[in-house]
Amino acid sequence: MAASPTTASMLTDGLRGALERAQAQVNGLVLGKPQEVRLAFVALLSDGHLLIEDLPGLGKTTLAHAMAATLGLEFQRVQFTSDLLPADVVGVSVFDPTSRGFQFHPGPVFAQVLLADEINRAPPRTQSALLEAMAEHQVTVDGTSHALPDPFFVIATQNPVDLAGTYPLPDSQLDRFLLRLALGYPGEAAERDLLAGADRRDLIAKTSPLLGTADVIAARQAVAAVHASESLIAYVQSLLARSRRHPGVRVGLSPRAGLALLRAARAYALLLGRNHVVPEDVQALFTHVAAHRLVADADAGQDGALAKAILHAVPVD
Repeated sequence: MAASPTTASMLTDGLRGALERAQAQVNGLVLGKPQEVRLAFVALLSDGHLLIEDLPGLGKTTLAHAMAATLGLEFQRVQFTSDLLPADVVGVSVFDPTSRGFQFHPGPVFAQVLLADEINRAPPRTQSALLEAMAEHQVTVDGTSHALPDPFFVIATQNPVDLAGTYPLPDSQLDRFLLRLALGYPGEAAERDLLAGADRRDLIAKTSPLLGTADVIAARQAVAAVHASESLIAYVQSLLARSRRHPGVRVGLSPRAGLALLRAARAYALLLGRNHVVPEDVQALFTHVAAHRLVADADAGQDGALAKAILHAVPVD
């Protein structure tokens, strides 16, 4: 499948080098997970959000802290619990007797990188407080809308095993996450280095930012300029169509899922130094973009296996 280069401006050499160094710095803090780190950068540069679903102690929080510190972005963490209220996330209006009016006090959602830790432990009402923020980059309190910072990037975590006292994320909330990934256990060499090295928190505290807000915004603009050929778009459309008729899938992928896949593929290509998307970019991302959006039949097995089966069933012309 041939792809035509774009004539739009791409990353400057300086910004490209800074992005490479930023990924390397995060890889030095989250050991042995270069592909997962790249996917986290893909989610950020695609103007999307990231859901990390894995066991405790595997580096989910470290990844969020490391990215914010390396990118020079304001960071906030919210521990989602059963008694967390929407106002604890988005903020609240408080009456000020001096001005005789209500003053809005922003919540932790007004950060450039928000870590929503164990998001599925909060009740649906609190989970839904993030819906408008993730989709519209604003929150509405007492009828007044408040814009969130740019960039605004949510990294949410959840434990897929310990489900006691949790509230499963509804499909509408899952759809707000561009990518879902798992970190998994580190390799033997990475784990040995981790055990023998310094505390990750101390290393992150000493981390110097390699980028800034303007750099992230410029990189996002470059992502939008990455070329996707007509044949590449036809390939993505074939994957969407296959998902809607694949055995075991009750609800297939929407057009919005296809747009998310294309955005992510553009960012993936850019991080690999290309100004055009190739099928291998789509294939590397498809399971991470599609699996959490598929609604499977009760006896169809795991959504990840279904996403892989759909990918293998669609040939590249």
